[in-house]
Amino acid sequence: MTTLFTPSGAGAAGSRVVAVLGPTNTGKTHLAIERMLGHRTGMIGFPLRLLARENYDRIVTIKGRNAVALVTGEEKILPPNPSYWVCTVESMPLDRPVDFLAVDEIQLCADPERGHIFTDRLLNARGLVETMVLGSDIIQPLIRRLVPRCEFISRPRFSKLTYAGHKKLTRLPPRSCVVAFSATDVYAMAELIRRQRGGTAVVLGALSPRTRNAQVGLYQAGEVDYLVATDAIGMGLNMDVDHVAFARLVKFDGIAPRRLRPTEVAQIAGRAGRYMRDGTFGTTDQTGELEPDLVQRVENHEFETLKALMWRNSALRFETPGFLLKSLEERAPIAELIRAREADDHLALQALVRDHEVMDLARGRAAVQQLWEVCQIPDFRKVLSDAHTRLLGQIYRALMTGPRVLAEDWTAKQIANLDRTEGDIDALVARIAHIRTWTYISHRPSWLKDPLHWQERTRAIEDKLSDALHERLTQRFIDRRSAVLARTLAEGRDLLGGVRADGAVVVEGHTVGRLEGFRFVPDAPDRSDEAKALLTAARRALRDEIGNRLRTLEGDPDEAFALGPDGSLSWTGVPVARLAAGASVLAPVVAPLPEALLDQPQSDRVRARLERWVKAHIAHRLRPLFALSEAKDLGGPARGLAFQLIEALGTLPRAPVSGLADLLEKEDRKALWKHGVRLGFRHVYLPALAKPAAVALRGLLWAVHAGMALPPPVPAPGRVSVPADPTVPAGFWEAIGYPAAGPLAVRVDMLDRLEHTMMERAKPAAPDAPPPPPLGPLLGVAEEEAEAVLGAIGYTRHVAEDGAVTWSRRRPAPRRDRRHKPAAPDHPFAKLRQLQGTG
Repeated sequence: MTTLFTPSGAGAAGSRVVAVLGPTNTGKTHLAIERMLGHRTGMIGFPLRLLARENYDRIVTIKGRNAVALVTGEEKILPPNPSYWVCTVESMPLDRPVDFLAVDEIQLCADPERGHIFTDRLLNARGLVETMVLGSDIIQPLIRRLVPRCEFISRPRFSKLTYAGHKKLTRLPPRSCVVAFSATDVYAMAELIRRQRGGTAVVLGALSPRTRNAQVGLYQAGEVDYLVATDAIGMGLNMDVDHVAFARLVKFDGIAPRRLRPTEVAQIAGRAGRYMRDGTFGTTDQTGELEPDLVQRVENHEFETLKALMWRNSALRFETPGFLLKSLEERAPIAELIRAREADDHLALQALVRDHEVMDLARGRAAVQQLWEVCQIPDFRKVLSDAHTRLLGQIYRALMTGPRVLAEDWTAKQIANLDRTEGDIDALVARIAHIRTWTYISHRPSWLKDPLHWQERTRAIEDKLSDALHERLTQRFIDRRSAVLARTLAEGRDLLGGVRADGAVVVEGHTVGRLEGFRFVPDAPDRSDEAKALLTAARRALRDEIGNRLRTLEGDPDEAFALGPDGSLSWTGVPVARLAAGASVLAPVVAPLPEALLDQPQSDRVRARLERWVKAHIAHRLRPLFALSEAKDLGGPARGLAFQLIEALGTLPRAPVSGLADLLEKEDRKALWKHGVRLGFRHVYLPALAKPAAVALRGLLWAVHAGMALPPPVPAPGRVSVPADPTVPAGFWEAIGYPAAGPLAVRVDMLDRLEHTMMERAKPAAPDAPPPPPLGPLLGVAEEEAEAVLGAIGYTRHVAEDGAVTWSRRRPAPRRDRRHKPAAPDHPFAKLRQLQGTG
């Protein structure tokens, strides 16, 4: 074999061949397009449909739509007589002679999957006047060996690329691109960036070009400052990226996971910086620091050159499917070329030749050529599933039988199944991949009765699905509100904000939460990073509003405030603070609610106003207690008893103070009675505090001071007894005036009345007296519960032979005489005697 290429077109053998090599951001593509437009006709092949479309649009603006054709596997725009052809490398129509021909990213000749296509173009595709290949200079020695006449132009990078080390994902600078190699990783990191920074655009190879363009457009327009992508960004996408951060350095290459090659790291990292603006690269997330040797290679673009290129025989034999397979498996002619592994079209052919019906139809050169064309229908889902093979078999059988075109109704059904926009991101991605296969089919005009109709139909469905996917990605990974706020906060600009009549807080045109009193409730998950960002924005935007509200609170009358059963203090119906334990049960403190938009001086002003109100509220609701504390007509023992009664919130067990009660003179008893104090059988109490409002307040104050869960279990209004929950401290029932007695907590005045009733029943009754009424109604319970209460307070039940029930009080243990025993100096009685001595 003396030559490795056959020139395309007359005179191509004498054309100039130029290799323009260098790192990313060197203007190679720009140079090639300029050279092409300087010729009468030209053709350029790009590695991606996206790049082909981008540069097609660029050339159309220069030369006009009628002068430029676009040819990709899925899209053809063919004016009547175009001068310039913009194509994907696989779709270049090499049978059409042009003066200038170029192939971009020529180092992809070494790619295991597509490399044989690029190698074929390097060896066999030529322009009549000039041929240009563009790419990395790692391929230079092999081009010198395989294309001896080639001239070389080296292009230095316009800007500097510098390693910036490892940064946390949440610490990456704006205009960063995070790189991973699986959809799962991309989505996870995009979610985190959305929560931390308001959002990110997403670019994956599985996205349709339209969706990728829309996502890149969001980033380019500045709506988001971050991009999370796979290595799909590595091939010439023009974006304003300042920093590339590798979140992963391992990718699945179709066979097994492997670490990125240094050249691949450089290709992706080279997206940072544009034209004369320098860029940086580094690592993030789970990827540690890059090795110094790798950093040095990427920064200086110093890599090992390629040792071999992928090759597949392009001189195929179509006599039989067997000859076709054999020619595809032919070994490379020289050591610098390696036979490519089976590509998708090769694998599809291997699968179809096992189908006897297909083999019966594949007889003769034309039939085998038709089979090979069908095998080249791409499965954009990249799974080479049985379903795709079955589809290829159906298409081939239809093309080889009957009218030799695909049936309209079958085609319509296949495509209609894909015309649905419901589902999640993965469902839309799969649907787009499938419709792209049909778009490819629609551009085979001899396969369909009305190819233009199906081209328009499949393109419309792909566009609709792409728009839906872009919308889903935007909804999931971009919080426009947080993005705007984060950018404004980072720039230090003032935020424009206000509060609507319904309490909604609007900052920079976005609703960010609600303002309830002084507390901001963000429209985001509690304690999330997003909630913190919204709180920061609200603090800055609502400074004037908070100041106005504070002045209004300080000037409002007491009627504007209320105390809830859960200890919350509300202002005009909105909670603004809570009660907290203070120095004593009657002196709680006020704690403004957390997350309030108040600085410390403002918080102190709110606390001062509410503490004045709380003090007045307690004094009003518990007026009998405060009146007792101000009594001037009480003697020493009465003052001591009153003091303890006030500390106990108006209900005091009599037993512990019985000695003190015994010291009361007649005048003291009268004075206490005048102030509403009752010396009951078992308790000293203030019956005026049995009103529901006073009971509720006493329960709340005691619970706050004791650290009980709120709201406390206060009896409903009108109830004179309730079940005594054993999990509630006994001191609570005493404090609210419902001391526990067996299974019930009984209102103290009713418990006293029960004792009085039992004392009356103990007196001899007249022989004809009716039986005493039941005791249950007195306590509002069944008779059995009332009897249980009697047993708990010291009564014994007796049943006579005739069934009559009587009760007797158990004698208390005799009290020891302590009158002549000196009390300890700090004992209450010792202090009382001191008080009497000085009274």
